[in-house]
Amino acid sequence: MDFEYSEEQRLLADTLKRFLTTNYSLDARAKILASEAGYSEEVWAALAEMGLLGLPYDTEYGGFGGRAVDAMIVMEALGEGLVLEPYLATVGLGGQFVARAGTEAQKRRILTAIAEGKAKLALAQTERGARYDLHHVATTARRVVPNWVLEGEKCAVLHGGCADVLVVPARTAGDVTDPQGISLFLVTQGTPGVALQEYRTIDNLRAVDIRLSAAAVPEEALIGPEGGGLALLEEVVDYGTALLCAEAVGAIRYANEATLAYLKSRRQFGVPIGSFQVLQHRMVDMLISYEQSRSMACLACVKVDTADAAERRRVVSAAKIKIADACRHVSQEAVQLHGGMGMTEDLKISHTFRRLTMIAQTFGDADHHLERFAACG
Repeated sequence: MDFEYSEEQRLLADTLKRFLTTNYSLDARAKILASEAGYSEEVWAALAEMGLLGLPYDTEYGGFGGRAVDAMIVMEALGEGLVLEPYLATVGLGGQFVARAGTEAQKRRILTAIAEGKAKLALAQTERGARYDLHHVATTARRVVPNWVLEGEKCAVLHGGCADVLVVPARTAGDVTDPQGISLFLVTQGTPGVALQEYRTIDNLRAVDIRLSAAAVPEEALIGPEGGGLALLEEVVDYGTALLCAEAVGAIRYANEATLAYLKSRRQFGVPIGSFQVLQHRMVDMLISYEQSRSMACLACVKVDTADAAERRRVVSAAKIKIADACRHVSQEAVQLHGGMGMTEDLKISHTFRRLTMIAQTFGDADHHLERFAACG
């Protein structure tokens, strides 16, 4: 497999990297972090102007018809820059449900708004006790013509507070863990009966817990087939997991570059500590982890666009296993090799450590995906 980007893809990566280098310094990020919203409308508008928000969507909805590998380029840059804006939640998750299973009216209304930077989405899937099982859905939806009425709770919904639309899996039939009977609904922010409690995660992203109390949404809020939403949910989460792996690759690359620069500049006994052979060996191991992670992320992004469901699950789980291990290895080594400085808020490496730690757990840790990989045969 050729892991090199095309000339157009390299130009896209260079353009985005230049923008982030100029406009997303650690100080600028800290100001965004301290803001009430937790993200920057100016940065979001700039991403829209560059065409990145509509990148994977069809041209008739304001997009560019890009593949997952094109989105991977964006995610690598966002991971390297530790960008706080809800790109994955909106473009890689929420919008994918509409693009893959939405009606024509839903696509024109939502995908066009995403591409223009006028709409943000979030996936409200996680429930207490579900761990990483997508088919564990206790939230219910019952038809009360002309609406659907939702009852239940969702937790740890990343970027749910800023989302204009939530994608909510709810059970229209079956028991809590039944694979059948799961339906997907588009719930507009501000819908009566939808209560949010916002907080920060350990990597300083914003998340919400959601309480749905007799929340009524119109019949056209249903996306995909009634009771048959699990396959679509798995497909989109696998797509999002592949992009998350790409984000990790960018963050790992930054951690390696920053650590190497520190080893070259920090001196002990009159010489740079990078001249010590034992530290050189550790740096080489970090580089190997990066190269393996990038290869697996590339493969996952190719397969989520081209493979059948069984192969897609197998490859995505294989990638997440390798990248979850690399997140732990590289983040911990980077902090240790920086010494006490690696734990300070003033160094970007400490923030990278937290983000990599969270990526390793998101959409399934290494143990979960090892079981899933084994089940694929």
